Amino acid sequence: MAEARGPQLFTIPGHHAFADSLVAGLRRRAGDDPMALARTMVILPNNRAARAVTDAFVRASGGALLLPRLVAIGDPELGEAVGAAIDAADAPDPPPPAVSPHARRLILARLVAEERQAAGQPVGAAEAVRLAGELARVSDQLAVEEVPADRLRTLDIGAELASHWERARESLAVLLDRWPRELARLNRIDSADRRRRLLGELVERWRVAPPPGLVCAAGVTDSAPAVARLLRRIADLPRGLVVFAGLDLAMQQAEWDALGPHEPDPVTGHRPRAIEVHPQFHLKLMLDRMDVGRGEVQPWREVAGAGSDVARGRAVANALAPAEFTSRWTTLGPADRRLSGVRAAEFATAAEEAQGIALALREALETPGRTAALVTPDRGLARRVAAHCRRWGITIDDSAGRPLSILPPGTLLLAIAEAATQGWAPLALLALLKHPLVGVGNRLAWLDGVRLLDLALRGPRPPAGLDGIDTRVKGAAALWWAEARATLEPMASTFSAGPQPLATLVACLREAADALAGDEAWTGPAGRAAAELLDELEREGAGGPPLVDPAELAPMLRVLADEVAVRPPQGVRHPRLAIYGQIEARLQSADLMVLGGLNEGVWPGRPAPDPWLAPRIRAELGLPGLERRVGVAAHDFGQALGSPSVLITRARRDASAPALASRFWLRLQAMADDRFERAPEVERWTHALDEPGEHIPASRPAPVPPRALRPTAISITEVDRLKADPYAFYARRVLALAPLDPVDADPTPAWRGTAVHSILEAWWTEDACAADALKPRARAMLRDGATHPMLRALWQPRLEEAIDFVAAKVSADAETGRKVTHAEGRGRIALAGVTLSGRFDRIDALPGGGIAIVDYKTGKAPSTAAVRAGFSLQLGLTGIIAERGGFEGVSGEARAFEYWSLAKGPGGFGTVTSPCDDAGKRDRIVTSEFTTVAAANFADAAGKWLTGEEPFTAKLVPEYAPYAEYDQLMRRDEWYGRE
Repeated sequence: MAEARGPQLFTIPGHHAFADSLVAGLRRRAGDDPMALARTMVILPNNRAARAVTDAFVRASGGALLLPRLVAIGDPELGEAVGAAIDAADAPDPPPPAVSPHARRLILARLVAEERQAAGQPVGAAEAVRLAGELARVSDQLAVEEVPADRLRTLDIGAELASHWERARESLAVLLDRWPRELARLNRIDSADRRRRLLGELVERWRVAPPPGLVCAAGVTDSAPAVARLLRRIADLPRGLVVFAGLDLAMQQAEWDALGPHEPDPVTGHRPRAIEVHPQFHLKLMLDRMDVGRGEVQPWREVAGAGSDVARGRAVANALAPAEFTSRWTTLGPADRRLSGVRAAEFATAAEEAQGIALALREALETPGRTAALVTPDRGLARRVAAHCRRWGITIDDSAGRPLSILPPGTLLLAIAEAATQGWAPLALLALLKHPLVGVGNRLAWLDGVRLLDLALRGPRPPAGLDGIDTRVKGAAALWWAEARATLEPMASTFSAGPQPLATLVACLREAADALAGDEAWTGPAGRAAAELLDELEREGAGGPPLVDPAELAPMLRVLADEVAVRPPQGVRHPRLAIYGQIEARLQSADLMVLGGLNEGVWPGRPAPDPWLAPRIRAELGLPGLERRVGVAAHDFGQALGSPSVLITRARRDASAPALASRFWLRLQAMADDRFERAPEVERWTHALDEPGEHIPASRPAPVPPRALRPTAISITEVDRLKADPYAFYARRVLALAPLDPVDADPTPAWRGTAVHSILEAWWTEDACAADALKPRARAMLRDGATHPMLRALWQPRLEEAIDFVAAKVSADAETGRKVTHAEGRGRIALAGVTLSGRFDRIDALPGGGIAIVDYKTGKAPSTAAVRAGFSLQLGLTGIIAERGGFEGVSGEARAFEYWSLAKGPGGFGTVTSPCDDAGKRDRIVTSEFTTVAAANFADAAGKWLTGEEPFTAKLVPEYAPYAEYDQLMRRDEWYGRE
């Protein structure tokens, strides 16, 4: 009588290369029969695992061979479907097709929005799409764990939470009632439900008719009940076996039993909490659901590929022990805590970490045949490392892919939607027009036009809409803008028409992308992904919210594009280097494995809260806790530590704040104690690469151009800059480097001053300074569409009070015989060998003869100390030009010099001050001597820097040089304070 055959269960420990060892065992079982492997079926967790096993077969064969049939059971989390061997086309009674992911998302978004609206909590389309994604995830988890949705109706969680749960249950009516009806209407089922049914049908088929060849399930970590039943069926097949990855057979039984899941206490009914954060929990749960014990699992005998030793595997298991058992670390001997081959590198910043990892990968290439890989959940770190490698001509792509939202086709779609949503605001518009895919047919000419538009849009924001842009564009820029505007007009018309069907908005977006970028928007893997996303949204849009506010399109598109991972094409991989995400790294091996981003919140990631089910509800339903992902991340970490050489890295600071070391890092450090080996050379490399050598700071610049290149004309507003910061004057006038205003700038004091001067000029020229006409003119300026709303709100009350002061003061002066005779005029004279030009704000005729020079200030007037020091002499220089006939129609002796400040003074907004006094009181300059003093100061400055050979020294008088436009050019921070 034949001996009974128990379930064939095996495990490949984490310190062995899983794929290579698996292939070695399968080839041994195939023997010398070349067709035996071809008749073998290998069940793998996902398509990435199938690729890893294929590569292992290629490495092991050294030549041609017939591969076994590699079948993925699919990964719902990755959106992967089951393989064709499981989803048989000729099945007698196949389940209904699965609803497409985007159709489900949009329908659920519509249902969620309707339920929230009925509950008095309306949400926008973008938020509805986000909530729909989370609700779809809950639905999938219920299907995977085989928890009937009706359990949500009957769940009793106690009186203390009854009212809260009742409200939460009402919000789940979408999942309980309306979504099943939608599926019935479509004759579809959820993809997770379909996968569960297909796996169940496969179990039944193999129960009746086992496959003739060898069937091996390898590396499957999904503990879903349907998967567990399939694995048990495979293990019981006459020619079946199951191979686990990293199941710990040496763990003490007490620790194993403590993991859970536990049965409720018969007395209290309380269920002890399972340790879901442990790396072995999901494997123990799978064994429990397979109804087998750990003792029935055997070690896999075959070993191949690069791996570490048993001692390291034991040390890693000790480091990741449950918290209740870490007290035994103090009793461990050296052999049980030895992490030989594992080193750690700690960097100051994430940028340094990326550079250090790239250098480590590059060093691995120095050894012929050596392989290396980076494993990290931090996709930003992965992209940085890949960018560093490209500097050295090493092309290495992240196999986890990059989100569509950061790739050119995705950013183009988002830029179009953002620009239209923001009413074609300058920043959003220029970001769109400068996009690398736009205008590719004649890129240089296109960019020339965009640069002209960029210059035209400098300063405060124009009125909203394309018409607002028209008001700012002149000359050559206007000719180019007319062509670009035509491509944007359809989008602008659609977005200005209010809420519309999603399909209409998406079609308009697609046409705009086509008009701007042509075929470039849809080429390559990212372009195809963008086209497929828009196609599905346009096709399935009718099932979503009936009308979508155009302002919601950009955030909705971002939510969806963030979830589309664009992976490099198969075969486009470096032969010896790789970058993996956690899932992609499973079953992979390399001679050097770099585990990057070992900070808390990154590895492991922070569990995302579930907006639909509280943790207590999830536990009562038997759904995975939010912390189970931590346990899976710990298992991935332990498996990656099995490579021959391992480098773990972290940065002490992320982009915004100090970072905490990962719990895995701290556990290794605490367990290994002084055996936690560092990699100081990797840390030094990053500093050596950026080391500038000898530090030679710049000295204070003091250029001495020849006299022929020095300006022979100067305006009165430039005199202070010439004297206080000659280098800034040199940069502006000799080098002709004029600073540009930012695009979409906040209104600056200079802009406010220009606006006030325009009001007062019109008040004089058109209203003859009528007191009742000034305030209406100020209000008209504030109502203009170009005036920033924030400025209007904050400045209007201040401006109106100051305007009232000006009108009242002019009227009071008129009663004494003082009259306004001129406003906003320009003039020039020859003085001290150069041409001095200037502009006056206002000139009044005084009752006793002579004229008064008035200068308006929106801020505070210059101090007397500044005038005494020879600065802020604009009034005096204006008086000289007036007295010498430099202003057309102006004549007479300047006998008064006044600043009319609109800033708040002791008596409210609006004050009149003067830097001089008839008797020189309060240390002011005598009025009759003011123009003489100003002329002498000007002659001295002109003789030094304009007609002389004085160097243009930077920040000569820093207390009167507050402007900083040229500080970077003069490298101010390198020498200021040293000289």
